[in-house]
Amino acid sequence: MAAQKTNVMRILEQNGIAYTAHEYPHGKEAVDGVTVAGLLGENVNQVFKTLVTRGSHGFYVFVLPVAAELNLKKAAKAVGEKAVEMIHVKELLPLTGYVRGGCSPVGMKKAFPTVFHESVRDIPTVLVSAGKIGWQIETAPADLLRLTGAQTADIIH
Repeated sequence: MAAQKTNVMRILEQNGIAYTAHEYPHGKEAVDGVTVAGLLGENVNQVFKTLVTRGSHGFYVFVLPVAAELNLKKAAKAVGEKAVEMIHVKELLPLTGYVRGGCSPVGMKKAFPTVFHESVRDIPTVLVSAGKIGWQIETAPADLLRLTGAQTADIIH
């Protein structure tokens, strides 16, 4: 178990969700998700990144494989918006409570509509940020979808 517990880990435990914590070496800056997957020796299709967008009706969270690119048109369609755009990195911490590279779909300051890429249903476990740079949690996709109230859709290029 992690020597250090993040808020994400506490939330999973409070909800009876089994997970494995993974620590990876890092500096002060965030590294990209493909690098994180490599550092952990994990399949890039099982390590997911969390992106936050803004539409005319509010904010939306999209969670997708680290090597994939969010398709803003498909993302907007998935949440019933005409268009969505990425929020500016300086908005991330005040909005979610997380920094770039440590943003998790679990435990944001507010629950935003969340959509995972549909491939999450085809993998045995998924890794997402544990809410802190240098930490990932691995858990069953169904548990994560239930906890975040997320939908799934084709949201990548």
